[in-house]
Amino acid sequence: MIILGLTGSIGMGKSATATLFRDEGVPVYDADAEVHALYQADGAAVDPVEAAFPGVKVDGAIDRNLLRARVLNDAAAMKQLEGIVHPLAGQAQQKFREAAKQAGAAFVVLDIPLLYETGGFAYCDHVLVVSAPAEVQRERVLSRPGMTEETFNAILARQVPDAEKRAKADFILSTAHGFEFARDHVRAIVALMNRMSDEAGA
Repeated sequence: MIILGLTGSIGMGKSATATLFRDEGVPVYDADAEVHALYQADGAAVDPVEAAFPGVKVDGAIDRNLLRARVLNDAAAMKQLEGIVHPLAGQAQQKFREAAKQAGAAFVVLDIPLLYETGGFAYCDHVLVVSAPAEVQRERVLSRPGMTEETFNAILARQVPDAEKRAKADFILSTAHGFEFARDHVRAIVALMNRMSDEAGA
């Protein structure tokens, strides 16, 4: 089973691209959704995160805005949080991969925003980076509810620059040319992954 890592900086269209893969019937692991689940009431990360950052637990769940305010501009706090959350998310990813393999999937997509930053690319066979011009990215992100220039810049500072990601990628998909352009590229990648899987099994 081939593992395709999917990543891209904030506002590049990575989540929309992941949806296009799902539309083609490809199993997709969503790292962001998994972290959301870990932060929800009864989620495995709630108690350890609250213990590390008292006051971020509200009504039994982690308040992501409160947590972000605590860690975004504090490298040590961010590292402490990642030390709690990443192993838990990793367990969920492993279960996803095992289930997909048992189901006979030719390949899977791991949708991980910080794929390069966390070293997750090392266990991917190929990496697809979703990209867009900086001005398009900025316009998209700043249109989000509650997003500020300061927060945007702080998030960017934590991410490997787009140009560096593209230089390391096996595939690059631009989301600046419309939905159908992106869909055509996703379909081409799906066809290639399926063919490579068939050839590997031959």
